Amino acid sequence: MTIERTWREAPLATRRRAALAALAILAAALSGCGKKEKGGEAEAEAPTPVQVSEARRGPIDHIVAADAVIYPINQANVTPKISAPVKRVLVNRGDHVKANQLVAELESRDLSASANESKSLFDQAQANYQNTSGATVVDDRTKAQDDVTAAAQAVEAAKKVYDNRVELVKQGALAQKLADDAKLTLVQAQSAYDTAERHLQTLTQVGQREQVAAAKAQAEAAKAHYETASVQLSYAEIRSPISGVVADRPVYPGEMATSGTPLISIVDISQIVARANIPVKDAQVIQVGRPATIAGPDGDIAGKVTVVSPAVDPQTTTVEVWVQAPNLGEKLKPGATAHVTIKAETLQDVIIVPASALLNSDEGGQKVMVAGSDNLAHERKIAVGIRQGDNLQLISGVQEGEKVIVSGGLGLDDKAKIKITAAPAEEESDEDEDK
Repeated sequence: MTIERTWREAPLATRRRAALAALAILAAALSGCGKKEKGGEAEAEAPTPVQVSEARRGPIDHIVAADAVIYPINQANVTPKISAPVKRVLVNRGDHVKANQLVAELESRDLSASANESKSLFDQAQANYQNTSGATVVDDRTKAQDDVTAAAQAVEAAKKVYDNRVELVKQGALAQKLADDAKLTLVQAQSAYDTAERHLQTLTQVGQREQVAAAKAQAEAAKAHYETASVQLSYAEIRSPISGVVADRPVYPGEMATSGTPLISIVDISQIVARANIPVKDAQVIQVGRPATIAGPDGDIAGKVTVVSPAVDPQTTTVEVWVQAPNLGEKLKPGATAHVTIKAETLQDVIIVPASALLNSDEGGQKVMVAGSDNLAHERKIAVGIRQGDNLQLISGVQEGEKVIVSGGLGLDDKAKIKITAAPAEEESDEDEDK
């Protein structure tokens, strides 16, 4: 009664499993009896149906994939160099601008007045320089030359008078005093000539040059002051340093623009840069110029690697890699995330098998099952290389031409009997041909 009560109280699932186990034992016993009746010969083990693929040699791409953040190819925060009220803003968010395009103006009436004053002072200094170098110096030099000529004539005349009187004195026809007076006059004329000549030389060699140089320096100083005032005035015109799209304009007319504070932000998104953090192991084989793709709204966009950071981020232990690509239609926006795929390298002439052949070994590591010509499955320990889609590189363990099991190998023991079957599509085709 106790056993029956326990059986009735057991869950339905438990009773079903027990009944199935009993039936299995009974079937095995009957099978054994049937074999004995047939002469005691054990029935042979049925082979396991499997599907295989031949290991081949060929190229395989080392693909590195990662998530990235989109950045513009170029951007600029337009900041004023002077502090002044905003007179007008000529662009809004989303507007496209060209390099050097006027985007805003600041109040500049005081700067304009200062520039006009500097311009007048410069014109005055320039005129003085022209007059000094072209007229005044020439007149002074001409007058000095005339003075020298007149002094030379006076010396010549005084010398003639003196020589004549000396001759008359010798003849006794003239008093000595008159000869002495003529000599004094000659000395005075010679002294005047020497003074005029020295003045001419000084004016020619030093005075003229220094006078012109002083006038020129004044003109250049006035010019520099005028140019400074003009540059200050030009700072009131805010121009875009790059071509792009206006991303932000936080100020409005009438507000105070402060030097160093951005007035307008402009981004160039004609091309974009996807910045991805790649594990160090994968980043080691990535080089600048390698082809890559960025997943966009209309499919993958072809690009290339432009930057591989030489340093590792100590916080994430990753390397930052930049992928640049054209942004047709400006559909990719800065700040968004995207998926990048980089073709890091291409390995030539390697052993390639389908990734579905890869199995985990009971002893740790990985393995594949190879279908031998003896219709047995042979377990092979392998070293795995890179993976590209459904293909897998094997570094060791399998030779070219060997058939690896791609379906039916899970749970298959080493040297288990197998039967190679075709893929389902091929089987249907074969059945159609038989019909």
